[in-house]
Parts: sequence; structure tokens; C-alpha cells
Amino acid sequence: MSKAISKTEANGISRRTVLSAAFGAAATAAAVNAMNTSAKAASTTAATAGASGTKGENTMGSRIITRDGVEIYYKDWGPKDGPVVVLSHGWPLSSDSWEAQAFHLAANGFRVVTHDRRGHGRSSQPWDGNDMDHYADDLADLINALDLKGVFLAGFSTGGGEISRYIGRHGTSRIARAGLISAVPPLMVKTDRNPGGLPKEVFDGLQAASLKDRSKLYRDIASGPFFGFNRPGAIASQGMIDSFWLQGMMGGHKNTYDSIVAFSQTDFTEDLKKFDVPTLIIHGDDDQIVPIDAAARASKTLVPHAELKVYAGAPHGITDTHKDQLNADLLAFAKA
Repeated sequence: MSKAISKTEANGISRRTVLSAAFGAAATAAAVNAMNTSAKAASTTAATAGASGTKGENTMGSRIITRDGVEIYYKDWGPKDGPVVVLSHGWPLSSDSWEAQAFHLAANGFRVVTHDRRGHGRSSQPWDGNDMDHYADDLADLINALDLKGVFLAGFSTGGGEISRYIGRHGTSRIARAGLISAVPPLMVKTDRNPGGLPKEVFDGLQAASLKDRSKLYRDIASGPFFGFNRPGAIASQGMIDSFWLQGMMGGHKNTYDSIVAFSQTDFTEDLKKFDVPTLIIHGDDDQIVPIDAAARASKTLVPHAELKVYAGAPHGITDTHKDQLNADLLAFAKA
């Protein structure tokens, strides 16, 4: 990992720890306070959705209130009568991490909705509920609140787990297509039934690093394995590194800490078996964060009708490093 961690921790985290857990969020700690203060002013009527994930009320135009009173910030780009794409982001990032794809799809006639999951970005920071079931139910509240139908639902990294759990809990009545992009399913942690996973100690070490100095942790992840900048001959983009750090630091400390357990130890096997819509799986074969064999290739066995696209030599953060290729593939699949 980094010098921000003790040598003992570093041995547990080091390359495979960072390697196993970095996904994506957005903006500065100062910005988050300003945005959250603005959001709080709108929380008067906090219309809640029922436990079944019925409609949450739209407040302030770009926020909904979930069934348990959490404010979810979202962006709604493109023509409102266009076919719908919903994109779910990774850890510890925000909807900003999808902006290249959202811009491209919206410019080509799609209505693109992206949101900051609870505890990330500009959404509120509840102390509890930082788990995949709540993430999936928040997503259901958003889709229902905007009355979205015929959705192409895609998730990057942790977001792939979120959309998988959404389908597992809420079905595909509103979903027409699904996409798993550098996604964590079916299961990241090593168990007796998942011998190809990473040891739990890796993720325990990541949480320890987050408590010790999460700012440095995010910089180390972004400047190293996330974008493949630690590979020989790689030319690092300071812009990508800064964006990752800003997004991560905008997320809640407790929320992003809890989310490490959510993305690493949630088993999505049964959720994937419920995928009954056309599905696209995209993954880089040099992904140091979510290794392809235990993720994309394992998911393909559980969703046999899925189309698997492997990006040769690509790292985890392909929404930035391979954005032109990814934009083209997502647009083609959305139009198919």
C-alpha cells in the first residue's frame, strides 16, 4: 500500500489490498459541507417510500428522499423522452466518475441518470445502512421516483454489486438491459466456496488504512493500481489522480469505511442468477483491483447469456483510461 500504513499493515494490504478495493467518489471536503448544507434546507417534507421500494418524492429537482429519510443526489442528462440509461458508480467515488459515458450517451439521444449513493458525493451521510441491500433499495426509490422504464442499468465496480442486488431484490420489470463494468460480483472475498477470492485480511487492512489516513490511501490507490499507473512505462495523469481523491474525500468517512465490507463480502451469486435481460460484461485483463477471473469470468458462468468483452491490458479504471472504447461499446449495446 503506502507509507501511511505500518509495515505490518502494509504486508497485509500492499499491492493486493489496494489491488482489491478501489472504486470511485467526487469533490472536496469543503464542497461537500456547502452542498449538504444546501440540501438540508429542502428536507422539510422527506416523503418516504414504503419498504417495498415504492416512490420517493423528488425535492429540489436533483434529490429524492428514500424510504428511510436519506437524501440521494442525482443528475438527469439528455432528452427526457429518450431511452433511459442509469449508471451506478464505484467506491469511494460519485456519479462524477461516470461523466464521460453520461455525456456521450446523452449527446447521442439517451436520457442518462446517475446518482451519488448514500454516504458518497453530494448525498447525505447516514450512520447506518451502508450495505448493499440499502444501496439497492435507494436505487429502486430513484428509479420509481422518476418513473423510469425500459432502463439500461449499468454499474461500475461496487456499482456492479449495487445493480446486481437491485435485480435480485426488485426484479427486472423496469429494466431492459444490464451492464457490469469492472464489477465486483459475484464475490471478492476468499471463502471455502470462493477459493479464488482475496483473503479477508486484505480488506481488513484497507479499513485500517482508511482509519489511519484515508486521504493518503485514496492518493495511493489512484496513483497506483486503479488506473494502472504503477505499470512499467505508464504515464500517470495527475488530473485523474486528483479527481479520484476529490471524489473520495467528499464521501463520508464512516460510509466509505463501511462500504469496504459491503463491496468485498457481499455474495451476489443468487442475484446474478436472476439476470433475465440482455447483459454486457466489460473488464480489463490487467485489473489489479478486481481481478478478472474471480469477477467478470465468474459472473459470465452465472449469466451465460451475457456478452463478455475483455479489454486487453486495461486496468480497473476503464471509465477514464479507456473511455472512448467504453463509450462506443455502451452506446452500441444500448442501441442494439
